[in-house]
Formats: sequence, C-alpha cells, structure tokens
Amino acid sequence: MRKFYLASTCAAIALSVGWTFSAQANPVLPVGTDLDFTNTATSPKGPFTSVAPVGWTGGGNLIFIDSTSIPGAQAASPGTYIQTYGNPSGSYSGNYVEADGNPSFENSFSRLLTGLTVGQTYQLSFYQGASQQVGFYGLTTNQWIVSLGTSAAGLATAPIGGNFDSYSDPGDPHASIVASTLMTVPAGNPTATTGNVVGFSYVSVSVTADATSDYLSFLAWGDNGNTANLPPMAFLAGVNAPPGEGVPEPASLALFGVGLAGLGAIARRRRGKRSTSS
Repeated sequence: MRKFYLASTCAAIALSVGWTFSAQANPVLPVGTDLDFTNTATSPKGPFTSVAPVGWTGGGNLIFIDSTSIPGAQAASPGTYIQTYGNPSGSYSGNYVEADGNPSFENSFSRLLTGLTVGQTYQLSFYQGASQQVGFYGLTTNQWIVSLGTSAAGLATAPIGGNFDSYSDPGDPHASIVASTLMTVPAGNPTATTGNVVGFSYVSVSVTADATSDYLSFLAWGDNGNTANLPPMAFLAGVNAPPGEGVPEPASLALFGVGLAGLGAIARRRRGKRSTSS
C-alpha cells in the first residue's frame, strides 16, 4: 500500500504541474533537419521564398519567416511586412512561420521525406500560435492543415461561392490530410486600437504514408476558409521539436521538487514510526 500511495501521489503532483504520461503508439515522422527554420539563405523577417529555409519549398504570397531573437526587427510584431498584434509567446524560441490564413492569399509549403513505409501512420508534432494583422479587430479562427502525399505542389484550396470551403492535395487524391487543433483569436478593441494573440501551444497530428517518398505540406487555414479580409494570421514553429520543449516551466519544476521532497519526508517518518513500534 505504501508503494501505491507514493506512486499515486507522484502522479497527482505531475498532473498538477501539467505533466502527462502517454505511450507513443506511432513512430515519429522522419522530417529531417532544419525543423526550426533557422538554416536560411537570408535573415528573417522576410518572405518565405526570400529567406529560403533549407529543405523547404513553396510558401509564396503572404508567408514569412520571423524570429524571436530580435523582436523589434525580425518578429511578427512590430517588425516589417504584415504586422500582428503580438508575437506568439511560450516556451519555444527561434525562427517561426507567419502565414495569412485567408485562402485568397495563401499557399502551402512543403519538404520531401524519404524512407517511409507505405501504410505506416506517423506522429508529427509542432508548435502553433495565432494573431491578427494590425488594423483589423474581428474574431478569427486559425489552424494548420497538414498533408503527407506524393505531390510537390502540396495543399490547395477550392472555392465554393464566397468561401474556400475545402482543401485537398490535387496532385495526390490518396494523400493523408489532417487539421491541427483550432485556435480562436478573440475580437480586438477598435476604440483602443488593440487586438489579441494566441501563444504557442504544442500539438500533435497523425499522418499516413502512401509512398516511400512523400511531401509533408503545411497550409494556414483561417476562419474556415472565409475570404473576408480580417485577416487571420497563423504561426508555426519547432516541427518535430521535443514534446513540451521548455515545459514545465521552472516554477513547475520547483513545485515538483517540493512534492518529491515532501514524499521523502513522509516515507522517513513512516520508517521512524515502524522502528519505534518494533
């Protein structure tokens, strides 16, 4: 019973500081190197095609590579080009993608993966965040559409009426396509000329290979395909970064340490009582 008590208490403390324990059912997708977009032709902030992160292709129109290293010059806010109301805060640091999720202006970006097993489902994790372009204040939603297929062109949208209500991989009808967790950016305050930002969160998706060599593609998907120029801005960073990079924060680690110390004290007192009663 003592062992069970200690184990259950440890689990309770771990849950209280945000730690989770889960089995990795699927292998990690072998994405390769430069998953944080830091190996580039030119320095951020700049258009995806100009900064040219190594190994990635596509990314035309309103997609940029930003950086957390010099917030005033290279970040999404204030920065140059499309300015957002804030930079995606969180445990991640490094370069990141900033993409307009309005389907009238978006493109996907991709990289070729090799050595895959046909029919194998893989786990892919990354950091995502969201905001809105300065000067706009309506509520927006954002998420990333991820595909794994044989088409180098990657993902594309299809117009239906006034909205782009669907997306697909036109070069590969058998591509595996999934959507990340939906992010909601609350409406801003036009009177105070302020908006909102959703900080980085760590998300995971599962994709299945349909060839030994497939293209991994990302597409920013804002407001469920609505073309109204709000516009929704999505952030992407740390593709296949370690789970919870930088998490738990130091305060949580300290709390966990205090909890372990307390458990040690309990165990010592129980041993002392047992010795006294012997």
